[in-house]
Amino acid sequence: MDKLTDAQISEHMKALPNWELGEDRIKRTFRFGDFVQAFGWMSSVALVAERMNHHPEWRNVWATVEVELSTHDAGGLTELDMKLAAEMDALSES
Repeated sequence: MDKLTDAQISEHMKALPNWELGEDRIKRTFRFGDFVQAFGWMSSVALVAERMNHHPEWRNVWATVEVELSTHDAGGLTELDMKLAAEMDALSES
């Protein structure tokens, strides 16, 4: 998977308004009603991530999940990161 250019990243970020662009990654904090909702969402994301063979860096504290996405093999952001971010957004709204 090829690393995205700055222009490609900017274009993708328009569709991911809740995500923050970092040095070589994108970040977002998801907040849920309680721990069970947060963990249920993480379980749903885990199934998607496994299918994609692309796994997030994340941290869960009670009802909050902090996520960072980057493709380590590419040394930055790729299409996989943007697709997984979009899937995470969609699952958080369902």
